[in-house]
Amino acid sequence: MRKSGLPRSSIFFTSKVPPGSMGYDATKSEIETTFKETGLDYVDLYLIHAPYGGKEARNGTWRALVEAQKAGQVRSIGVSNYGVHHLDELEAYISELESKNGKGGGGEISVGQWEVHPWLERKDIVGWCQKRGVVVEAYCPIVRGQRFEEPALQPMVKKYGKTPAQGLVPLPKSVTHSRIDENANVYDFELSGEEMKSLETGQYAPCSWDPTTSTD
Repeated sequence: MRKSGLPRSSIFFTSKVPPGSMGYDATKSEIETTFKETGLDYVDLYLIHAPYGGKEARNGTWRALVEAQKAGQVRSIGVSNYGVHHLDELEAYISELESKNGKGGGGEISVGQWEVHPWLERKDIVGWCQKRGVVVEAYCPIVRGQRFEEPALQPMVKKYGKTPAQGLVPLPKSVTHSRIDENANVYDFELSGEEMKSLETGQYAPCSWDPTTSTD
């Protein structure tokens, strides 16, 4: 980032608390490590990577993120791979913190990140987030390229002159320049309601890990 010459304000930097750093003290240490390794003055978004470690560890990690946000180290905080039961648990903990610290003292779930695509819609989680104004980021939106030949995609590929990857954006990842260009070239078309409906498969087919089902 430093070599790019871009101003800090034009870069959005996200970091995550890994499963091995769950808990209040471990998360505080992880946050400090992030700043030492990146040299940044602040992090735009800090997420809890997965809901592992048990309730006490999850709550401790959240409290550490809230403190980092209040200290100006982090702009926004959120979660990743939380199931609805984890989200309900966190919402209750936020209310508990607010009862002690006053309104806003429990932090706010600004962003949630999950594997989401037509073969894993997660309507329960998405609905939970939309009801509360939580931004949903989708990783593996192109299913790691495993579904490019799906019949449901082909009519839209032909109609809009796009590749299958360009129909499903949020958090694509690539090291290939041409594909990076494709990922950015998605603002000149919009799927109709009927086309969106045609992509509802009703399947539950993760292509990655699925911590949302964790019950610890």
